[in-house]
Amino acid sequence: MELGIGMFGDLGIDKTTGKYRDAGVKIREILEQVKFMDEIGIDVFAMGEHHRPDYAVSSPEMVLAAAASITKNIKLASGVTVLSSSEPVKVYEDFATLDLISDGRAEIYVGRGSFIESFPLYGYSLNDYEELFDEKLELLLKINSKENVTWSGKLRAPMNNQTVYPRAKNDGKISIWRAVGGTPQSVLSAAQLGMPLVVAIIGGMPIQFKNLIEFYKQEYKKAGHDESKMQIAVHSHTFVSDNSAVIDGYFENYKSQMDRIGATRGWAPYTKMQYEGGRSKDGALLIGNSKQVADKIAYLKEIFGITRFIGHMDVGDPSHDLMMKSIELFGKEVKPAIKDL
Repeated sequence: MELGIGMFGDLGIDKTTGKYRDAGVKIREILEQVKFMDEIGIDVFAMGEHHRPDYAVSSPEMVLAAAASITKNIKLASGVTVLSSSEPVKVYEDFATLDLISDGRAEIYVGRGSFIESFPLYGYSLNDYEELFDEKLELLLKINSKENVTWSGKLRAPMNNQTVYPRAKNDGKISIWRAVGGTPQSVLSAAQLGMPLVVAIIGGMPIQFKNLIEFYKQEYKKAGHDESKMQIAVHSHTFVSDNSAVIDGYFENYKSQMDRIGATRGWAPYTKMQYEGGRSKDGALLIGNSKQVADKIAYLKEIFGITRFIGHMDVGDPSHDLMMKSIELFGKEVKPAIKDL
């Protein structure tokens, strides 16, 4: 099983200025953190896309390209590319370029995303929310599999025997994963297309997703895909510290981001009870000491049969020092413990 780390580039409030932290500083911290991940053997880094003032990264491929130049082995993925509001040709071109820079380490996680700011920003209608994604995924997969593309849809101009350059290292193909939040129709589509699956489990209890993942396995096999090539990942909020005071204090970081998001969605303020409930044995938060986090990943492996786990590690913008320590423990303590289990 591969172990990875994901980030959105969360920006906390600078208490001295009352404004969000400097995005440039944050991005440079992320690059230092990814370089360290590579050095200690983390398998995957996934960078998210957002178009809001509380996140530093709107262009994952740019950050990943910078990371490619300072790393050697770690896979570099978007987490996620909001495909509904992106141009599939440009997505392929950008990630094929990243693939060439990194010598074949690029991956794309495609999803609808959990925010809608990119739709009006890029001139798309939310009335086309579903159809945009389905049409653009069809085109992206075709570009990824064939050198010359002829395609037509309803919402984008057709392509007629056109080739997209450059081509990725592996015979022009990039690993494209389908990222879902729990919608059965999305899981069914991924299974029928034979796409690797990433399930975001950030609340409730992971066991609640067991039927969904079994559904994916069932439909993947039914569609006639090679079972030996099936890949399933879980993406969950994660933070590691062997200092209980740090874990207790991290609640404030976590709450600050949950409340910022919740204010736009009508959520009640996030509570310490929710935090501790999520950290409990059956909860979805992998926030705790090395053993607690390793045990939860092992549990996810046991109930789902996952081939990859991505720990989303910068929720609420913990300090750079705490992030580096969390990454260190994840690579040097959690990963070996999982291997032993």
